Amino acid sequence: MSQEQDHQQGMTTTEQKSTVLAAGAVLWRTGRDGDVEVAVVHRPRYDDWSLPKGKLDTGETVPATAVREVAEETGFDCVLGQLLSHCYYEVPAKSGGMADKTVTYFGARALGGRFQPNAEVDTLRWLTPAAAREMLSYGTEITALDRFTELGTELTTVLLVRHAKAGKRDEWRGDDDLRPLSPAGNRQAEELRSMLPLFGPDSLHSAPRLRCVQTVRGIADDLGTSVTHEPLLSEEGYWDDPVAGLARLRALAAGGGTPLISSQGKVIPYLVGMLAERDGLPLGELPNKKGSLWLLSFRRPGAHDFDTDGSDNDGAPHLVAASYLPPPTR
Repeated sequence: MSQEQDHQQGMTTTEQKSTVLAAGAVLWRTGRDGDVEVAVVHRPRYDDWSLPKGKLDTGETVPATAVREVAEETGFDCVLGQLLSHCYYEVPAKSGGMADKTVTYFGARALGGRFQPNAEVDTLRWLTPAAAREMLSYGTEITALDRFTELGTELTTVLLVRHAKAGKRDEWRGDDDLRPLSPAGNRQAEELRSMLPLFGPDSLHSAPRLRCVQTVRGIADDLGTSVTHEPLLSEEGYWDDPVAGLARLRALAAGGGTPLISSQGKVIPYLVGMLAERDGLPLGELPNKKGSLWLLSFRRPGAHDFDTDGSDNDGAPHLVAASYLPPPTR
């Protein structure tokens, strides 16, 4: 269940035999007084207070696990936001010895639901982040909560996906703009069709290449919307004017909601790198596999503690977090 590392985030349990993968969330809502509240659950089996979390089912992606575990333990549906943290530790392996366990935590906004005591959780409390911090039993979960508190809830998250597999360019005889997804790419697109809606996309955009549009067309159909072509976020359009491409992505972020953008391999790492450099967000390596996803979270001027560090504020949304999720299938 990882974000930056290929052996974790979008992978499935069948691919990780020596590692136990799990996912959870800082589930939050706005209380009656307008303050943010987060959910903390009590597990009688361990007599601890924790964030809702659990292990991946076979074939399940990490984001899907986070949403399912939130529903099972709290009774609430949710929409995922930024990836907050990973924690790593050892657990006894079924075959004997020890196995590595990785737990990934997301921020998650509560939708409808109602808690009922169940086999795993007998109590749920909605607390302020400060009170939840005092209640949680594990330092690793406090780390996730602290990251949530640092980022705040006034974010716009752009979902930037690289198109799924489309075969080799030099093996395609026709117009490269019309090169379609391969059978493996169609499978990736179907996996993305299941995974990406967990983050609540509400507008769809794509470089005007058939393979880019095909990657998100199923999601558009499910949402009953269209895919807007973005020439500035294609390879040719971006490299003709990188500044204009950057401005276009920022404009989409400034529009609010959760835009989903399908683009290309010779655009995404450079665009993410420019954003991160401009806004002072250290990222290091910028992985970019076909069918992979970048979660880019922006804070608008004046929200939370924006620009209290004295950074330049030109009125544009400010990139405050970026996480990479490898492709859900290979």
